[in-house]
Amino acid sequence: MADTVLFNVTDGIALLTLNRPEKLNALSYELIEGLLALLDLIEVDDTVQAVILTGAGERAFSAGGDIHEFSRSVARGANAAVRDFVRRGQRLTARLEAFPKPVIAAVNGLAYGGGCEITEAVHLAIASERARFAKPEIKLAMPPTFGGTQRLPRLADRKRALELLLTGDEFSASQALELGLVNKVVPHDELIASARALALRITRHSPLAVASVITAVTRGLNMTIGEGLLNESEQFARMVPSHDLAEGLLAWKERREARYTGR
Repeated sequence: MADTVLFNVTDGIALLTLNRPEKLNALSYELIEGLLALLDLIEVDDTVQAVILTGAGERAFSAGGDIHEFSRSVARGANAAVRDFVRRGQRLTARLEAFPKPVIAAVNGLAYGGGCEITEAVHLAIASERARFAKPEIKLAMPPTFGGTQRLPRLADRKRALELLLTGDEFSASQALELGLVNKVVPHDELIASARALALRITRHSPLAVASVITAVTRGLNMTIGEGLLNESEQFARMVPSHDLAEGLLAWKERREARYTGR
């Protein structure tokens, strides 16, 4: 785990770096399991309030699944391929999407296949001007398997998503911005600093409120408007007895900065 994903924390922000630069940070089974294990640790660590996810090296965020490893699973049949590859990858993207602390992708290079699907799943994303994206699974005679057929149409709309899914064509960081896949495109040398600045703009707020917003939005995307409004109401009700809501209201009345405790 220590080899495939690097981990450090500064000022309450965890930086997770996919660390297989010689393989364009391809998502091996070991890397996925390591990333999931680190997310488990971060979730229960009250000193960490946000996560930045990036790739090692100058070429790639992640070029997608490890094809050599995946091919061996395919050779063992559908059950093995679904168990080893599909479920593992979908577990990762679902975990990122529903993670209670904000996850920001800092896309530093190629984000193909599973790398693009991670970008789709995380809460926020900033791309280097050098970043390139693609949904190349069609070139292998398969659909995306980590959620790409579901999340990209929700972000970009059905027709634009289908064009990318059915052609496998590469698209630029500026196109990713226009599609709603990333929030911002920045000069390459400013990528991590920009991601950190965004994280700090979020972590100044109550971590309980941040988690409630993430939960309301993530769950609400798959609900009717009526169900989503009920979900929103439930998230608010969870905040009512909290110290943070009382402190936020009192700080507003006293015209001072709030001192949140996450309780």
